[in-house]
Amino acid sequence: MKPAEKFIKDKLDQRREDGSLRSLTPGNNLVDFCSNDYLGFARSSVLKELITDEMKANNDYFIGSTGSRLLSGNSNYIEDLEKEIAGYHQSEAGLIFNSGYNANLGLFSSLPQKGDTIIMDELAHASIIDGARLSFANRYIFRHNNIISLEEKLKNAGGRKYIAVESIYSMDGDTAPLAQIAGLSEKYDAHLIVDEAHAVGLYKKGLVNELGLEDKVFARLVTFGKALGCHGAIVLGSDMLREYLINFSRSFIYSTAASFHEFAAIKMAYQLLPGSDSAREKLKNNIDYFRESMSGNKLNSIESNSAIQCLVIGNNEDTKKIALRLQQEGLDVRPILSPTVPKGTERLRICVHSFNSKEEIALLAKTINSYAG
Repeated sequence: MKPAEKFIKDKLDQRREDGSLRSLTPGNNLVDFCSNDYLGFARSSVLKELITDEMKANNDYFIGSTGSRLLSGNSNYIEDLEKEIAGYHQSEAGLIFNSGYNANLGLFSSLPQKGDTIIMDELAHASIIDGARLSFANRYIFRHNNIISLEEKLKNAGGRKYIAVESIYSMDGDTAPLAQIAGLSEKYDAHLIVDEAHAVGLYKKGLVNELGLEDKVFARLVTFGKALGCHGAIVLGSDMLREYLINFSRSFIYSTAASFHEFAAIKMAYQLLPGSDSAREKLKNNIDYFRESMSGNKLNSIESNSAIQCLVIGNNEDTKKIALRLQQEGLDVRPILSPTVPKGTERLRICVHSFNSKEEIALLAKTINSYAG
């Protein structure tokens, strides 16, 4: 066996021993309690029809983009779409990336420089962490949603200071104290960057807009693959930030642009989003109903008012067992295992949607509660 093959085998064997080996599974017909399709846009017949009509109205499109946006992959359609989305979120400008991961990677790897400081919440998404690692900036971690810890790091930070947080955290589902963080950002002349991936949908335009903090946030990231049911992401900020990313963000410069179909889907999703109040209200009612149904059990539930509801089980094997039991009941709930989350915090990550029925939620809660005793 070659050295690289032995290394690969040893790493995979270790994952098997830990009960943390990942594998791909195909789609299923179970009740969806695991996807990020919070408002049901990904399965919406209305959105499908809008996209079909948009494709027909622009029937001279290429199947593929044929190059990066700096070469042959750009168009007036894309740039107009960026302006529309920026306007919707009350931002000066925006730049679309092929995914949220690429967007965070491109932003954090290109903007902070040697001598600067990035201060991240300890539960920041992997894409933020990876982007920060690729920069030459100093990196500090502050305790999750802890204002005192953040201020301690700001006091010791040098150079240009960047604060990186999510408005709603992808693994815990809890909400950042954005107003307080924005206040600290102003106090220490720092630049606040907010990942809004899981907030748009629960909030019409995201939590930053909901709280009226647009002018206090340096940059925002909005993804299209969660509540919008599409794919891709946009970095929102100033015209100057957009121009900077076009010139210095490697994940933008060296990526082939998405296909026209993807941009058409995003455009139509944004046409549907302003009129989605009833779906958003149903989502919030379903979240409340699930939380009420879960009250009183012995499991450690992370406090969250978002669509992401987490029950900490505490080890890989038990987490997988209860997830399997739920799947046997026809409910698609996935286990989140270490090392995706820290050891001892392995959990069921339950995503509630606007399209889940009360009966489905009741069965979910009943099955979990019977396990919890």
